[in-house]
Amino acid sequence: MQLSDVNMHIAAALLGCGTDPGPMDAEQAHAAMQLHLDCTVDECRVRRRARNTLVDAGHCVLEQRAIR
Repeated sequence: MQLSDVNMHIAAALLGCGTDPGPMDAEQAHAAMQLHLDCTVDECRVRRRARNTLVDAGHCVLEQRAIR
């Protein structure tokens, strides 16, 4: 999915690390993970939400050391 395919509300929320973008689907979460590639889940609320979305959907399996 290209970022341009994401609706404007989600796209605006994905730009800032400090704002939780709210619920997203797996495609939006994948786009968010790519957009915030250099961020950590500890610092970036968008990446944290995206990772949790992908884990919940079964698209991502975390190593034991990443689970808190």
